[in-house]
Amino acid sequence: MSRKGLLTTITLITFTIACATAFTISASYAKQGNVPAKATFAGGCFWCMEEAFEKVPGVASAKSGYTDGHVKNPSYEAVSAGGTGHTEAIEVLYDPSVISYEQLLKVFWKNVDPTTQNRQFCDPGTQYRPAIFHHDETQRRLAERSKSSVMGSKTFSAPITTPIVKASVFYAAEEYHQDYYKKNPLRYKYYKWNCGRAQRLAELWGES
Repeated sequence: MSRKGLLTTITLITFTIACATAFTISASYAKQGNVPAKATFAGGCFWCMEEAFEKVPGVASAKSGYTDGHVKNPSYEAVSAGGTGHTEAIEVLYDPSVISYEQLLKVFWKNVDPTTQNRQFCDPGTQYRPAIFHHDETQRRLAERSKSSVMGSKTFSAPITTPIVKASVFYAAEEYHQDYYKKNPLRYKYYKWNCGRAQRLAELWGES
């Protein structure tokens, strides 16, 4: 079952809490004198990718959004229709003194099906294509090395097709998408289970 039909309008209270959380994260980094590093990944449903990365120590935030398309400021409706060229993605801000980019790559692989191109789990279409978006030459090199390591360490029933692409403009998704797994836990868990995401990941990578 896809996510369509599960979305609800965000309330003013939820919006206020989300803004306060974002402000707290920024203030915390400013106080510590740290500048968070950035990483961008696509792995199908951005709700699920947010949950996976925000649980990782050293990750300050994972923002849902759209990237790698040809339309400015796309809406969820336009992206989900498949006509903007974008894919759902997350922008991760992290503290490199706590977690490295290489470690983030390991989190990425364990949360995608790298053998499918224009779909992830129950969500078909180019708007759900997985990818690693590098922001500089170092990230590109580490991503290529990581991909080669995965290809050499595990045998899949099909080739690994996940591309490594230069990062382009990232557009934040609508506020009701941000931290959806926290705001709407029951709907989120219902979607995730019916989509078969956890089951397929366990089949590919083993139980975490």
